[in-house]
Amino acid sequence: MLLSSIHRTLLLAALCGSAVVTAAEAAPSGRMSVEAMWSLARLGDPAISPDGRLAVVPVTRYDVRQNKGRTHLWLFPVAGGPGRQLTAGEVADTSPAWSPDGRAIAFVSKRGDDPDTQVYVIDVDGGEARRVTNVPTGADAPKWFPDGKRLAFVSSIWPDLVRWEDQGRRVEERAKSKMTAKVWTRAPIAYWDHYLDEREPHLFSIPADGSGEPQAITRQSGYSLSKNEYSSSSYDVSPDGLEVAFAANVDRVGNLPNYDVIVVEACGCKPPRNVTADNRGDDGEPLYSPDGRWLAFTQQKIPTYYADRARLLLLDRRGGGLRDLTGDWERSAAGLRWRPDSKAIYGQVDDAATNRVWRFDLATPGRPRPVTAASSFSGLALARGGGAKPAAVAIRQSFSEPPTLVRLDLASGAATALSSFDAATLAAIRQGKVESVRYAGARGREIQMWVVHPPDFDPAKRYPVLMLLHGGPHNTIQDSVQWRWNAQVFASWGYVVTWHNFHGSSGFGHDFADSINPDRITLPYEDTIKAAEWLAAQPWADRERFVAAGASYGGFLASTLLGRPHPFKALVAHGAVYNSFTQIGADYGAEKDRFFEFWERPEEFARYSPHTSAGSFATPTLVIHGQTDLRVPVNHGIELFNTLQKRGVPSKLVYFPDENHWILKPQNSIFWYHTVRDWLATYAPPGGR
Repeated sequence: MLLSSIHRTLLLAALCGSAVVTAAEAAPSGRMSVEAMWSLARLGDPAISPDGRLAVVPVTRYDVRQNKGRTHLWLFPVAGGPGRQLTAGEVADTSPAWSPDGRAIAFVSKRGDDPDTQVYVIDVDGGEARRVTNVPTGADAPKWFPDGKRLAFVSSIWPDLVRWEDQGRRVEERAKSKMTAKVWTRAPIAYWDHYLDEREPHLFSIPADGSGEPQAITRQSGYSLSKNEYSSSSYDVSPDGLEVAFAANVDRVGNLPNYDVIVVEACGCKPPRNVTADNRGDDGEPLYSPDGRWLAFTQQKIPTYYADRARLLLLDRRGGGLRDLTGDWERSAAGLRWRPDSKAIYGQVDDAATNRVWRFDLATPGRPRPVTAASSFSGLALARGGGAKPAAVAIRQSFSEPPTLVRLDLASGAATALSSFDAATLAAIRQGKVESVRYAGARGREIQMWVVHPPDFDPAKRYPVLMLLHGGPHNTIQDSVQWRWNAQVFASWGYVVTWHNFHGSSGFGHDFADSINPDRITLPYEDTIKAAEWLAAQPWADRERFVAAGASYGGFLASTLLGRPHPFKALVAHGAVYNSFTQIGADYGAEKDRFFEFWERPEEFARYSPHTSAGSFATPTLVIHGQTDLRVPVNHGIELFNTLQKRGVPSKLVYFPDENHWILKPQNSIFWYHTVRDWLATYAPPGGR
């Protein structure tokens, strides 16, 4: 509902007061405890009004006692000034999108008797939110048509049923059925934490006032949006409203995923066109230029390699030719946003351990320019007006700054904070100093590493070191808040915390990322040992109190360390890939391997699996796994723990029956942090000596 100004003021005061009290209670020492971390607001991607005057942003706060969060929409003047809460209630309001005239905001919510999430519209100046969609299969990822009269949205439907009534009947039947079997004849069967069924995500349109039946856009095209994951960046509507472009997996077999950009008439009444059919790699993020001439999209060349460099291509809608705006640039284009004059595109780019905004000018292809430097930026949104100087907002964050809504100067890169939800909480907390260092890793290659010192760090003392091992492996640890593995929380316990971006990490060029394929052990292991050697040479490091912890691929690396020489007194392996032979049970296990299958070179494949070194396991290890983890199935954690037990190695298994690859529930997260803290303290007591 829309709040009155008095109600908004009282609620804001209550929220701020509650946050301060919670943080003070949770961190009486003035340090970043896990309880204090859960009191912080978490901001989603903002949207900016067409005239650039207002920004709307989803804000999530968690109630630890109730073990759940609530997400509401907030409005902020882009010029600066206090924000105001736009929506309220025991719900989650997400995916805000401004109407072309700037008078209303579409968003996704589940209210009242909604069978699933639906699209709502709320006037900026007041009134109740009104439901636009009422489809039994749910609605998500809304976008306005340029005339402001219609909205596009996505709904996952059963393609064999035509009427919405039949869709609803099947939803009800499936919910009530006592028969629970699932059947597949083609992969993939799952994604991260849920099993897939016959439903396909399709695009529909509906009048913005909610009248009439939704009109199918992609249903008859023979293509659908990704069954695995989709968002509003998976599709776009042309400026004239007559055409829609979307990314679709064209693989008809199930084990060779290939996403292409498909173009279809918005009426859904003409055959579709695959405009990237010649490319065997993935194409995505279609985005029409404001003047309608260009269709921008990202393109990868290597099939089934998710870390391949993503180029920024332009399809000329007049002549059909392609232009590459990235050339030999060694980064991946992502998070694309057109400038209103259609002469440049901005991207949010994974760049050397920082998420930076870059600019791609159509007049100078192959010569992108960085806009921002320090901190990481995401959720970039540009106003429709302003020509070459549009108003822009984004989310800024770092290891020490939670996500903050900022006004961004696209010429200078200067950012001005607009939100301050956590100012009082953070003012009462001492955080550790964060440094970026570099050392010589495997092959003599320079490796970047983050070092986070404990609060009140005394360089005259020696401290234990907690080395964190990131997942992926083709990810990078950026200068940003990590909610699930928060370096400031770890540092508050009295450890120097490090996170190194070893060979294979993204953001340092294609060759660096691809250097670990297919052998994903040798170089990251050597980088880790050399990082430990660099740390041992520091006067403040106590080499007798070194520990390491990682999740997913980081857990794989922890399992690798178990079987090889290393300096760590204890390890933590969360959601760890332990046995590469049984990893075929993962949600992507049916995909064709880029290099070779395990039955083709079993001896070589075995060398890349930590379990084959079990005879050398001797380090105390905390093993953590979630039952609903389908990216790294739970058997890996159980296999690792049982092996450690057989070896007589001190070990502990923490099992979460209701968590997936990540620990997401507040109370489970707090238990996780406390358990990790106690385990590390047993073998490497915290604090300077």
